[in-house]
Amino acid sequence: MREGYHHGNLREALIEAALGLIAEHGPAGFSFVQAARAAGVSAAAPYRHFRDLQALIAEIARRGYERFADDLEAAWQDGRPDPLAALSRCGTAYLSFARRNPAFYAAMFEPGFALQADPGLLAVSDRAFAALRRAAEAVCATLPRDRRAPALMVALHIWTMAHGIASLFIGRDAASRRAIPMSAEELLEAGVLVYLQGLGVPAAGNA
Repeated sequence: MREGYHHGNLREALIEAALGLIAEHGPAGFSFVQAARAAGVSAAAPYRHFRDLQALIAEIARRGYERFADDLEAAWQDGRPDPLAALSRCGTAYLSFARRNPAFYAAMFEPGFALQADPGLLAVSDRAFAALRRAAEAVCATLPRDRRAPALMVALHIWTMAHGIASLFIGRDAASRRAIPMSAEELLEAGVLVYLQGLGVPAAGNA
């Protein structure tokens, strides 16, 4: 817990304080006044940088999506050495981000408002999804044209699978997680493999 803001960058101090509150209470579990108090400033001070709590949460979510997109793009590595291996790395990167950045992850996916309400936030979230869509397109391209599933559908299904596993087994509240006899990464890898085999995607090395 920070001791309070005394000097320097007020905007960053508010973001840091809000991240701590999100980690403890979730994005909807505190007020703008509480964020100011956690940063050690007056209730009026945050308005110098953010119009309200939603704007503060949106900035945190935007930064989270930027890091998230960077991680997914780095994991993809232009599909090397093959699309399936690269997609597997994306899945690992997805869960790793959720594990390392629970407060950012919560702000990104539980902001309390629609992404469409903030065009900048929507744009960076689209960039993160685009990384998964590129991976899905490359994997689908390993199939004959007449047997390819729509890449958008595949990307959405894999996103849903990864997000569900992250939410159930990597969430902020460790006490509420169900125990499973494998790691979250192993669960996702197995789920994606079964899903892709159902689509007829050949295993790595058998393309």
